Amino acid sequence: MTTCANLEKLSVKEAMKAEHIGKKVKLNGWVRTRRDSKAGFSFFELNDGSSMKSVQVLAPNDLSNYESELLHAGIGCSIEVEGEIVESPGKGQATEVKATCVNVLGGCDPASYPLQKKGTSFEFLRTIAHLRPRTNSFGAVARVRNEICKSIHNFFQERGFIYVHTPIITGSDCEGAGQMFKVTTLDLNKPPLKEGTKSGEINFEEDFFGKATNLTVSGQLSGECYATALTNIYTFGPTFRAENSNTSRHLAEFWMVEPEMSFCNLEGNMEVAEAFLKHIFRDVLNNCEDDMKFFAERIDKTVLDTLTHIVNSDFVRLSYTEAVDKLLKSGQKFEFPVEWGIDLQSEHERYLTEQVFKKPVIVYDYPRGIKAFYMKLNEDEKTVRAMDVLVPGVGEIIGGSQREERLEVLETRMKESGLNPEEYWWYLDLRRYGTVPHAGFGLGLERTVQFVTGMANIRDVIPFPRTPKSAEF
Repeated sequence: MTTCANLEKLSVKEAMKAEHIGKKVKLNGWVRTRRDSKAGFSFFELNDGSSMKSVQVLAPNDLSNYESELLHAGIGCSIEVEGEIVESPGKGQATEVKATCVNVLGGCDPASYPLQKKGTSFEFLRTIAHLRPRTNSFGAVARVRNEICKSIHNFFQERGFIYVHTPIITGSDCEGAGQMFKVTTLDLNKPPLKEGTKSGEINFEEDFFGKATNLTVSGQLSGECYATALTNIYTFGPTFRAENSNTSRHLAEFWMVEPEMSFCNLEGNMEVAEAFLKHIFRDVLNNCEDDMKFFAERIDKTVLDTLTHIVNSDFVRLSYTEAVDKLLKSGQKFEFPVEWGIDLQSEHERYLTEQVFKKPVIVYDYPRGIKAFYMKLNEDEKTVRAMDVLVPGVGEIIGGSQREERLEVLETRMKESGLNPEEYWWYLDLRRYGTVPHAGFGLGLERTVQFVTGMANIRDVIPFPRTPKSAEF
């Protein structure tokens, strides 16, 4: 390794700015391509993940390791470069780096390296998820995902919400669906059984926590505890669903953001949800220009127009009953039937947003029988104060509700859902001691990233997807 000077280190993204022309700097990154000139120098295309674009490095043949190392440093190699940022004569780039020192930090065999300059299918890239961040597509996904996460935190922090970490291991089932992953330290080959049971029921009293526990499907119930003390909070963390769903929109492990607001009704909930989505989409458009241009050119040509339209639209408010009426009178033939009391399907939601209103729609006041126990019962006792935010292209992107703050009503709804109120004594205490109207919603991070980027499969917007029969990497 040659000895380089101790210069200021810049990212590739910074090195491509014309304001740095004339500055002597250090760069690190991975080689995307190497091109050798007959004039006696080589061009390296260097990328460090800070930008969609790569910076060009000109390495002259008078470098001491030019023939021994640099002529063998191809795609995938990691290198350290020191040199001067100069104005580039090349088209489409403001700067390039004229190297005075180049060290190869990590070699790469071009014959066995799975990522070549030619196009590669997303299906194949899932089999090498440890390397796919080095591609343009997945580098762009990672940067957009990061921007969305930053925007989520900024939105709530700027409004005085407190970030609460809710438990990943839980003894409660928020949704009442039972599709949860078990957490246990018991020997599954010889689990302890309850005495006197013919069915061989497992005795979880001997387990680590002394009771049956699971991976959480939502942080909402725990979040409500803090909202009823701190007023406005939000949770943002991993959640889990043991659904055997092999679709382009389902994951077994995903990230959810869930705000919870005390002294807030459904109308206030809808206002926050609309402002929240617009804030995220506006930040992505403003701060990920190159990456979003890439998605518009290579993945989905409509993404920029769709996001811009949503940011500039007033969301429609529409009751579930009105939505069903419009669908029934539409004359449209749907694959799934439309009937009051049945949940809306994606095709129904998209019809409302894309054909009827041509903008986002918030549907509210759903039938009680198709919504969770914690949603506030309306005076008609047929519907609950639930809401779904629907956007063109996918349908539902946010689900939420005003929560049931009345103790007796909540206990009744729990029993209807097959839940034992005694197991939720702590949750019911929130209604016994200073109950307040409160509301909240949930937004799935991966579905948001998928919507923003136009990526067809949700497995391609999370670093390491967890799906049925797949827990690689």
